[in-house]
Amino acid sequence: MTSDTGQTILGLAPADFLYRAVFLATVFLAALVLEHVIVRVSRRALNASRIPSASIFINIVRSVIWVFAVLSVLQPVFGIQPTAFVTALGVTSIALSFGLQDTISNLVGGLGLMLAGVIKPGDHVTIGDISGEVIDMNWRSTIVRERTGRVQIIPNSVLNKTAFTHRTRWAITNVDVPVIVKPQANLEEVANEIVEMAKVTLEHDLDLTFPVEVRFESITNVGVQAIVHLHIRDDVQAEPVADRLVRAIAGRPWLAGVED
Repeated sequence: MTSDTGQTILGLAPADFLYRAVFLATVFLAALVLEHVIVRVSRRALNASRIPSASIFINIVRSVIWVFAVLSVLQPVFGIQPTAFVTALGVTSIALSFGLQDTISNLVGGLGLMLAGVIKPGDHVTIGDISGEVIDMNWRSTIVRERTGRVQIIPNSVLNKTAFTHRTRWAITNVDVPVIVKPQANLEEVANEIVEMAKVTLEHDLDLTFPVEVRFESITNVGVQAIVHLHIRDDVQAEPVADRLVRAIAGRPWLAGVED
């Protein structure tokens, strides 16, 4: 930049530079406002429709807005023909696609699962040894929050190839506590005692939508194998509940291994 009459800014006349700067700033601000409005409307539309409101759809909307914003400033600001840019981008994308195969596979896998309605945020699923609530799906992965609060990030391409199970409310709230009972014990009385002890000990933790159940499943060389099915509230952790019930029934005369 010089102080002469023929001064230039970045090789441009001041008026031309000012025009391009104002045009660029205007398009940038317009894109920001448009992104805010369209994303807000899109979220409402997704929430009101059967299409799940996951960030993968919102990110696609954002990307489309900014792609058009970039294309609109190429010629007026930078003197680049949009067609030439798109052509060059197409050639480059072919080369990049070989290095982005995992990302593309994750994106396609996530979109396929979402659009088919197979999985969506809010679903409770079991994927391999992971069980929890789907809290989001983005470009690369599906995010599952387990009951313990631990967050698991599963690549969409892996999820697309892995069998998973939608969990019912019964399964979500269920906690199993194994118990071995003496074979000579009165099983009906044992079951009733365990149920009453569970209701008293875990009074504030149980989801009483489902009853406490005691099921005798098999006979072993030690005694009769029983499973206590407890159902707990959403804000309660499973491990402390099981621990408290085990402590409550420890030493009962009908437990296998306890001397009369």
